[in-house]
Amino acid sequence: MEPEAENTNSLQQQIRLSEDNYYSNEADWQYLSVSQFKSWQKCPAATLAKLKGGWQPTSNPTALLVGNYVHSYFESKEAHEAFLEENKAAIFKKNGAERSEFVQAMNMIEALEYDDFFNFLYQGEKEVIVTGELYGAEWKGKIDCLNVEEGYFVDLKTTKDIRQGIWSEKYRTRVSFVEDYGYLIQMGIYSQLLEMKYKKPFEAFIIAVSKQDPPDKEAIRIDSWRYESELLEVKHDLPEILRMKYGEQAPRRCGHCEYCRKTKQLSDFVEVGELLDSRE
Repeated sequence: MEPEAENTNSLQQQIRLSEDNYYSNEADWQYLSVSQFKSWQKCPAATLAKLKGGWQPTSNPTALLVGNYVHSYFESKEAHEAFLEENKAAIFKKNGAERSEFVQAMNMIEALEYDDFFNFLYQGEKEVIVTGELYGAEWKGKIDCLNVEEGYFVDLKTTKDIRQGIWSEKYRTRVSFVEDYGYLIQMGIYSQLLEMKYKKPFEAFIIAVSKQDPPDKEAIRIDSWRYESELLEVKHDLPEILRMKYGEQAPRRCGHCEYCRKTKQLSDFVEVGELLDSRE
């Protein structure tokens, strides 16, 4: 049985975020992140169960590590060495050679490292934590590269194929990976948090590098109008999300995710025609 939900936001003093506690459960209770917001949109029941520690999703650790491998390299030499040491069992074979996925990650790094435009753009403070109140909630974000003086920030993204169209139920059409993965919301939230802190607007850029061989790469500009409608969606959905997060409303089940399948209990019949998945 899962532990009782607890309104951590109101019962505990707001913690000051740092590298040590940014990804902690306490921070996730007190702050909303873009990734957590997207999780609430997909399945509130699964998100709350994860927050309360009663369930953890099955994930592909290698895919996550490849992205972190690339990020840590461009953060600093010290950060990359610490990452390699912490994850050496997953990265290296018994003979000391790197596994093929991380050899490819090094190819992705080299595709950017020797690119003049990337080196010109990717200048500023790395892994900057930013917080602030938006739409009635405290938000947290971690910015890959922030250039306060020039008024822009850069997010580094790894993806399977930069130009592959992806069918989106939300948009009812094929979209880019930027839209499908919710990066427009991320750029919008980060822009607003930075503008509140520094009292000036910030431009949002994405540097994308693909996992293809050889890797593709793009510097992507995100005009502000693209995330304005996304922020209206955040403003609309957030009150219900906060009610579910802090125990004022029972969380809805999406009915088809990993958590919902695992905890499903039969209660009635469905007719044959109801078996087709409307998402396909």
